[in-house]
Amino acid sequence: QVQLVESGGGLVQPGGSLRLSCAASGSIFKINAMAWYRQAPGKQRELVAGITSGGSTNYADSVLGRFTISRDNAKNTVYLQMNSLKSEDTAVYYCHANLLSLSSYAYDSWGRGTQVTVSS
Repeated sequence: QVQLVESGGGLVQPGGSLRLSCAASGSIFKINAMAWYRQAPGKQRELVAGITSGGSTNYADSVLGRFTISRDNAKNTVYLQMNSLKSEDTAVYYCHANLLSLSSYAYDSWGRGTQVTVSS
């Protein structure tokens, strides 16, 4: 079983920055892609940014140029650097990982989320 634990959320003023971290632990054979999603009140969960095991990245148009996703494969950790934050970035941010088991079975794991609030 794999656990994903997010940290780094909080309250920040518009224009400020935050760095989210997500560490995976447990019975890990291989982590394929990792990603950050977010869900604002009354809205569906949406992809914010993703990164493959090789380092290729993709971003939602709304965060392109402001957010940067990165990962440390040795630490099984993914990061999300968020700059120039806007009120519309307020949401619960969830970490996601697609993993491969020893028996070549692919499965998904989610963190419990961390709240990011952008407000003056």
